[in-house]
Amino acid sequence: MTEAQTHYIEPSQLRIGMYIYLDIGWMDHPFPVSSFEIRSEEQLYKLRSLGLQKIRYSPEKSHAAQKIDPTPTPVVVEITETPEAKAAKQRKALLASQRASLMACERQFGQATQEFKHLSEVVHAQPKVAQETAVKLVQGMLDGILKEEETAIRLLSEKAGEKTALHSVNVTLISLLLGKALELPKEDMLELGIGALLHDVGKMELPDRLRWLDDLSNMAERQLYQSHVAHGVNLARKMQLSPSATLLIAQHHEFADGSGYPGQISGEKMTTLSRIISLVNRFDNLCNPSNVAVAVTPHEALSQLFTKNKTQSDTHTLTAFIKMMGIYPPGSVVQLSDERYAMVVSVNSARPIKPRVIIHDPHVPVDEALVINLEHESEIGIRRSLKPIQLPKAVFDYLSPRKRLCYFFERASDVSGMDNNPQLSAVR
Repeated sequence: MTEAQTHYIEPSQLRIGMYIYLDIGWMDHPFPVSSFEIRSEEQLYKLRSLGLQKIRYSPEKSHAAQKIDPTPTPVVVEITETPEAKAAKQRKALLASQRASLMACERQFGQATQEFKHLSEVVHAQPKVAQETAVKLVQGMLDGILKEEETAIRLLSEKAGEKTALHSVNVTLISLLLGKALELPKEDMLELGIGALLHDVGKMELPDRLRWLDDLSNMAERQLYQSHVAHGVNLARKMQLSPSATLLIAQHHEFADGSGYPGQISGEKMTTLSRIISLVNRFDNLCNPSNVAVAVTPHEALSQLFTKNKTQSDTHTLTAFIKMMGIYPPGSVVQLSDERYAMVVSVNSARPIKPRVIIHDPHVPVDEALVINLEHESEIGIRRSLKPIQLPKAVFDYLSPRKRLCYFFERASDVSGMDNNPQLSAVR
C-alpha cells in the first residue's frame, strides 16, 4: 500500500465491511490474522476494546464503502456483568457496610466505657469533675438517640469497652431507649441517663469481692452489699447531682411490690424514672451476672421478668420494655421456621417482631455471614428460642453466643442498606 493509499481512523468510526490492518504484535490482539475485513459486531467490539487511538484501513479493499464522518461518534461499549459477578460485588459491598456499622458502634461503646472508668477514678478526689463527665457522657448518648425517629439496639462483641463499665453503660443505654419509647420529656431523659449511669457508683466503697452477689453470699455479705445504695447517695451529694438523679440512685433496687431495698417502698412511691432503672438493672443482671455460669439468655430474662418476677415491675413500664426489646432481644439464639439456627444481633425498637439475625450456613465463612433482616423475609420467621447448650457444636462455634452481653444503639437502618430506620443492636 502506498502512502497515498494509507488511511487512519478512530476505533469509534469502524464499521462492518471495512478492511483494516492491526499494526501491533499478533500476541497483542485476539484475531488469527493482522489484516482482515470486519464482518461482525463481535469483531467491532473486540477492536474497540484494544485501546488503540488510531487503526489503519484500506478504502479500496473495503466492501460497502462508507463515508467517514471526520467527527467521530462516541460509541458506548456496554459490558454486561454476569449475575454471579454482580451478586459477588453486592455481597462485598454489604459486608463492608455491615462491618463499618459494627465498628462504629463498638468504637462509641468503647469511648463511653473509658469515660465511665475515668469518672470512677476521680469521683472521690474530684467529685465535680466526675459529675461533669457524667453529664457530658449522657448528653452525648441522648443527642444520638433523640435525633433519630427510630433507633435500634445492637449486640456488641464481648471485647467492646471496659469490662467493669459494661453494666453501667448497658443500663444507661437501654434506660434511655425505654424512656424514649415512653415519650418522656427531654429534661427527664437527662436525669434518667445520669441516674442510670451512676446507679451503682456506691459499689466503689465496697471490697472487690462484694461488688456482686451470688448464691454463696451469706447474710452479712448481703447486708454489706446492700449498703452500696447508701454509699451511692452520699457520693451523689458530693458530686452535687440533682435531687431527681440522687433519688434514682436511692431507688434503683426498689420493686413495685415493696420487696426491694433499702426502703421496701411500693411502686406508687417510686418515681417513673426509678421504675425504669429498677427494671433495666434486673434485666442486665440476669443476662450478665457475676457468675457467667448462671447467666440466662435475653429471651429467658424477659420471660422471667414477665412471669416469675412480674409483681416487681409496674405493668406499664414492663409492657413498654418487652415491646421495645422484642420477644427475642439481641443476643437470643433461635431456630427459624425453616429449621435453621440463628442469633439475633439487632432489633428495631419501633418494629421488634422481625429482628435482624445471623444465620448459620456451613457453606459461608462466619466472617462473611450477612445480617438478614427478617422483616424482608416473608417466608421465614422465628419458631423458638434456644439455650446455647442446645445448639449442635458446629452451630455453637459458628454463632458464638455471648457469655456477656453489651449493647449499643444505632440508626435503625438495615446493614444491607435496604431501609433507613434506627435500631437496637448487639455487637458481634
